[in-house]
Amino acid sequence: MVEIIFLMLVLKLPILYLVGVVYWAVKAEPPPPEPALLPARIEDEPPAAPQRFHPPGPRRAGPDRRNRARRAARLPVR
Repeated sequence: MVEIIFLMLVLKLPILYLVGVVYWAVKAEPPPPEPALLPARIEDEPPAAPQRFHPPGPRRAGPDRRNRARRAARLPVR
């Protein structure tokens, strides 16, 4: 019987703490906004897109590019 009373008293502490934190958060006011340190600079033209690098040399033949002519010759025409 003593255990039940003890647990009822002890387990109320986290609930009371939660109620207090929520009350404090709701009651608090946000701080006023701070002014900007530097004014925003507006540019007339958007920045240019970076140039993409393409490796030099011919493209390598992959599995789709090999023997395409031979495969096309073997397929029956309908």
